[in-house]
Amino acid sequence: MAVAMLISLWIWDELSFNTYHDNYSRIAQVMLNQDRNGNINAEYGLPAGLGAELRKSYGNDFKYIVMSSFPSRHILAAGGKNVSSSGNFMEADAPKLYSLKMIEGTDNSLNDPSSILLSESLSKSIFGNSSCIDKMVTMDNGKNFKVTGVYEDPPANTSLSLSNISFIGPWSYFSVHVLPDWVFNAWGWDCAQLFVQISDNADMAKVSGKIKNAIFNKANDADQKSKPALLLHPMSKWHLYQYKNAVLVWGKMEYVWLFGTIGVFVLILACINFMNLSTARSEKRAKEVGIRKAVGSLRNQLIKQFFCESLLICTLSFILSILLVLATIPWFNKVSNKELSILWDKPLFWLAALGFTFFTGMIAGSYPAFYLSSFNPVKVLKGTFKAGPLAAIPRKVLVVVQFTVSIVLIIATIVVFKQIEFAENRPVGYSKDGLVNMKMMNDDLHRQFNSFRNDLLASGAVAEVAESSDPVTGNGNNVSGLQWKGKDPGMADDFGVMSVTPEYGKTVGWQFVSGRDFSRQFLTDSNSIILNEAAVQYMDLKKPIGETVRMSNNNYSVIGVVKNMVTNSPYESVKQTIFHMNKDMGGFLNIKINPKLSAHEALRKIETVFKNYSSSIPFSYKFADEEYAKKFEGEERIGKLARFFTVLAIFISCLGLFGMASFLAEQRVKEIGVRKVLGASVFGLWRLMSKDFVILVVISLLIAMPSAWWLMNNWLKNYTYRTGLSWWVFAISGFGALAITLLTISYQSIKVATANPVNSLRSE
Repeated sequence: MAVAMLISLWIWDELSFNTYHDNYSRIAQVMLNQDRNGNINAEYGLPAGLGAELRKSYGNDFKYIVMSSFPSRHILAAGGKNVSSSGNFMEADAPKLYSLKMIEGTDNSLNDPSSILLSESLSKSIFGNSSCIDKMVTMDNGKNFKVTGVYEDPPANTSLSLSNISFIGPWSYFSVHVLPDWVFNAWGWDCAQLFVQISDNADMAKVSGKIKNAIFNKANDADQKSKPALLLHPMSKWHLYQYKNAVLVWGKMEYVWLFGTIGVFVLILACINFMNLSTARSEKRAKEVGIRKAVGSLRNQLIKQFFCESLLICTLSFILSILLVLATIPWFNKVSNKELSILWDKPLFWLAALGFTFFTGMIAGSYPAFYLSSFNPVKVLKGTFKAGPLAAIPRKVLVVVQFTVSIVLIIATIVVFKQIEFAENRPVGYSKDGLVNMKMMNDDLHRQFNSFRNDLLASGAVAEVAESSDPVTGNGNNVSGLQWKGKDPGMADDFGVMSVTPEYGKTVGWQFVSGRDFSRQFLTDSNSIILNEAAVQYMDLKKPIGETVRMSNNNYSVIGVVKNMVTNSPYESVKQTIFHMNKDMGGFLNIKINPKLSAHEALRKIETVFKNYSSSIPFSYKFADEEYAKKFEGEERIGKLARFFTVLAIFISCLGLFGMASFLAEQRVKEIGVRKVLGASVFGLWRLMSKDFVILVVISLLIAMPSAWWLMNNWLKNYTYRTGLSWWVFAISGFGALAITLLTISYQSIKVATANPVNSLRSE
């Protein structure tokens, strides 16, 4: 019951995601479907001018329309404190759309282009417990903003959680000082997000259909090739669903159903144990039933008695399960990356708890109640009652069900970890060892990059340094509309793109297939590009070196081809990517630590040089190998939970098996005594006692293995880069189940087989 309760709290947290917002059911994110040669991608990036277009053409369908930047990390400074935090720049109606709980200020606090809203936690980090209204904060050692509002920290199960957004700046500043003017008329340039709340009398699906062609009607001929189509993605679907080829399908909802099913099965396994042991003890309670019937008890009275016993046990179990949950929930939160707690103040929790206890009691007590109450009192009191061979059939069926579930969980857990290991061992195309990424919070380092690089090299702390528009572990920039020799005129192309300095390849250690690297010695390299293998295949270039590619109205020459670098999901195929030099694009520093120095010593020297060029910005860095490892956290978390539930299911099944073995050994003690007197060996008696249980486990294997294959084969289809279902997974699971069974029942079997037959036959 404790496990079922933990899983229920986890499911509640998942299903209630974003319900913190008052208008949860009417809020949506505008997304863009683009057809890339038959593959329809649902994208969050939108043209900067779309908000104004929706107000102009579809204003009556929306209550609020809010343009937003993508979340980005910035340094906020005030009173000598520098705090690194993530936030968005959003239009003035954002507090109303999200129904933020304002602690100070109002939901009109973003009207001023120099204003900023802080979360309660960020406000305390910078200003302590004093009021911060009308105080100034400096962002990235540049622009000053006035704090006009403080909002309550949203809970962890919201898209606005502090891990994503700790402040909200004004879109009016971002659109003027960050975005260039031309992007507001560039309908193929996706640089912003858009959130809306539909009008009170509007229907989400109908509004989504109305705005479908808002971009297509504005786009040029080249951008229309990808058939851009807008849609509304409801907030209620943000967390648990995802789009695949324009179809909304389960995302994390798969895991909600998975763990919900596991919780139900764990509870059923425990109920099966109760049923098995209750009915196995039937002969011991037969006289009680016989006497009660003889003195006038009706069968329905006996049924009520057995149900009451079951409900009493379940009620006591529920109380104990509450204590277990309180003791284990900190560990469970750590494993599941949640902030769960028992919902003491929710009437629904107590109603569900009562229903849960009653349902469990009824399920667990149903079979024993009807079975035990059916005994014939005459046979019982004469001493001629015997349960008979057919009485054991339901118990055997229940044991088969228990081990079928356990074996499926064993196979599933092995496959999950096998998939994680398969992706972790995938060649990444660069060297993660000693590679450090740093986000440049202002342009101090970018403007002085050559001097900064020279000083770092002179310090002996680094082997090489380079700039790039994105970190090596996450490239989010895309480009389309390219032209090259042999391109299909009707092709809607789509490439990843990264701007780098000439030292990038040496820094990250990419591997060349053909051609050469960028070099400062070749001035023409400013008009050169390097492709990855996926891009060469995508463009169908037979001899890529020397080919000309037209991108963003400029001609570029291909000078090299590198092996595919896994910069995004390790479970997906590598996207076709173009690397080019752009002196105006900074963003991230890539630093290769000198392998002759320890990381601690090297970072200390790097920080010293860093402070000489950007003293007001905190020295913050990330190791590439650690960032890459984070890509596996979701699957590893699922694997750990699955492993825990598998061990628990096996333990529950073994408890039931041990109880059944104990009962059968007690029943057959005289038979075994006779067999020993007649010369039976200990091994022969052990085999006799074990045979029936082994047959049941073999039947479980025959049911569980095809079921597990079907389930895990479908699960693996979610990943483009995936492992196979090897035969040894099923073999290990099968042998493991048999070994666990034999170990569980061997204690009782050997105990009875080695007992002195004189003691068991003394009364004969």
